[in-house]
Amino acid sequence: MVFSSEVFLFAFLPAVLALYFLAPGALLKNVVLVAASIVFYAWGGTMYVPLVLGSALVNYAFGLALSQLSGGATRERRLVVAGAVAFDLAVLAWFKYAGFFADNLSFITGGQIGRSVALSQIYLPLGISFFTFHAISYIVDVYRRTSEARKNPLEVVLYFVFFPQLIAGPIIRYKDVAAQLARRVVTLDGFAWGARRFVVGLGKKVLIANTLGACVDHVFRTPPADVSRPLAWFALAAYTLQIYFDFSGYSDMAIGMARMFGFRFLENFNFPYVATSIREFWGRWHISLSRWFRDYLYVPLGGNRVSAWRVYLNLVIVFFLCGLWHGAKWTFVVWGLIHGLFLVLERVGALRRITVLPVVRHVYVLGVVMFAWVFFRADSFAYALGYLRALVLQAPAPHLGFWGAVDHETLLVFALGCVLATPLLARRVEAALRESAWWPRIALGAGALPAGLALIFVASVAKLTAGTYNPFIYFRF
Repeated sequence: MVFSSEVFLFAFLPAVLALYFLAPGALLKNVVLVAASIVFYAWGGTMYVPLVLGSALVNYAFGLALSQLSGGATRERRLVVAGAVAFDLAVLAWFKYAGFFADNLSFITGGQIGRSVALSQIYLPLGISFFTFHAISYIVDVYRRTSEARKNPLEVVLYFVFFPQLIAGPIIRYKDVAAQLARRVVTLDGFAWGARRFVVGLGKKVLIANTLGACVDHVFRTPPADVSRPLAWFALAAYTLQIYFDFSGYSDMAIGMARMFGFRFLENFNFPYVATSIREFWGRWHISLSRWFRDYLYVPLGGNRVSAWRVYLNLVIVFFLCGLWHGAKWTFVVWGLIHGLFLVLERVGALRRITVLPVVRHVYVLGVVMFAWVFFRADSFAYALGYLRALVLQAPAPHLGFWGAVDHETLLVFALGCVLATPLLARRVEAALRESAWWPRIALGAGALPAGLALIFVASVAKLTAGTYNPFIYFRF
């Protein structure tokens, strides 16, 4: 079940909200959310419901064990946290990477050792990358004593399976929501804010990402040699916008729904394409993921407290694993290493002369990000290299020209996406609502804003009803 579907918008979400607010007391409200989350996860198949529930309960037991051991980093506590993290990573490795490692072993050994029939039957559970990171955050935060272990197993299960963030994040660190698992308050203003945020996210996903995605998929299904150079550049730019509006739209919907139930999640995107360095880009893109890697991997590796070469190595390790986390394919690893390499180059000052002028800095960041997106989107190295060739060399007689894949609606949405991917319009609207004279606040707040949100919702529903292209990119991670 995806957020941008009729069954979710008009059946599941209204029913859960009604049951939640009718349930008396925090305990029953948590029961409603856990039950609804299990139904949400099981909608596409019940096979892996025991996995996510079992993972939550095993980590609950590890957390209790840590809370009963006194002292700081004692040997016993280190063994418990190591056992818990090993368990979580083993589950992730088996379901997500067993086939990948087997294929590579088969390639190295010339087919003598490799994938077996059993490995070929392993299917990737939805959201396993996300709930594994939630599990590690829970255990490490309890170990560090930044938050206490939950005594009530229902609260731990809720942290794992809460449906707004179960399938595709944001990645919620346990210490950020620990207190909210037991008690939270829903206000009318908070609920209204959450509803507005949800509608905005729905519009970003359905009206912008889906429209661009149909064109992008059409181009990336075509052999690169058959794609004209203008179309190759347009499709890459369209994918750059598609993945941003797809994932940030999903995050907006998740954050908005969480607020409707009283949870406050941290922001996950902050206009990443206006960044002037790759380091700043990762402070704006998928913020919950970059903070997770910083707190639970980069800092334990030594962070910035070690020698310069170790810092560079730490960055490469983090982004190697960041790429691998996104998918069991070497193209994802290359995507991560590209970002890691440019972070190292920025840190050593190798790009200082290139990025002196403000405009050049933006062009540099967008160039690196878009170059890396080719590997992220391509299904293979061969396709990625062929696509890069199409960006540079004009095909002699391309079978797919620009107007063969791009229509006027796609061009209009592309232009709108370029504007909305920057804070220019958002800041102007916010200034008009909060800082200007009383009359624009009344005009925009009392009239234009609700009308605009209603228009976004109706247009999104019309698109969904028409059965248009409607995937979620990050569901496969």
